[in-house]
Amino acid sequence: MGYYVKVKSGINIYVEDPNPTGKRTILFIHGWPLNHKMFEYQFDQLLKMGYRCIGLDLRGFGNSDKPTSGYSYDQLADDIRGVVDVLQLQNFTLAGHSVGGAISIRYMARYKGYGVSKLVLIGAAAPSFTKRPDFPYGFTKEEVNKNIEETYKDRPKMLQGIGDMFFFQYVTEPFASWFFQLGLQAAGWSTAEVLCSLRDESVFTDLEKIDIPTLICHGIHDKICPFQFAEAQKQRIKNSRLVPFEDSGHGLVMEQSDKFNKELTQFIEE
Repeated sequence: MGYYVKVKSGINIYVEDPNPTGKRTILFIHGWPLNHKMFEYQFDQLLKMGYRCIGLDLRGFGNSDKPTSGYSYDQLADDIRGVVDVLQLQNFTLAGHSVGGAISIRYMARYKGYGVSKLVLIGAAAPSFTKRPDFPYGFTKEEVNKNIEETYKDRPKMLQGIGDMFFFQYVTEPFASWFFQLGLQAAGWSTAEVLCSLRDESVFTDLEKIDIPTLICHGIHDKICPFQFAEAQKQRIKNSRLVPFEDSGHGLVMEQSDKFNKELTQFIEE
């Protein structure tokens, strides 16, 4: 069941909620430059197991409204809070991939984890997507600027380059095409604006404010958010557990979907 939720800023956020009476709720936050459909291989299995899986499209992506502004971590976290309020979600698991992980971390800090009982970080772009004097991992700001420039000049080519980096395992041509189409559903400007947020923002202090059980899942071959990101998250989040995915890059929810689904459901049921 798909529908729109109007958040306080007046933006319509698209929500996919096929099993609203499920036994436990998981709210999935997708990564850049995708949308909720990236979690297809979670919905396929977890819905059959009785879970309520909710996927939303961040503003600018998928089927959500695509305003020209509002792509800071704070605003994106506010949009999540708007969905949580309208759906009256309580005691749910918040699961964020890539920049969706960074936004989930910001949500936890900004709203003191309102409604969230457990947190799952999946290849999260945290604590910083770009290299800093005290954090030598990730992309340089210049590399991100190049992607922003390419987004405005030849977005399909930029997306293809991201797709080539995304997976460690071989993916078929039809799969690569499907993945590419997910990225094209975003607006060009929102694709670029979220890259600006990835380049400029960080969640170092946010991580230390998280005190609920946290599962960190990260591919050891991740070329977009290096495995050192996960180690830094583990170090800073008190009640956290790190599960390395030995045969995955950034796309662990697809590359090792069975392992991820098992780790996720075991963690929720603990």
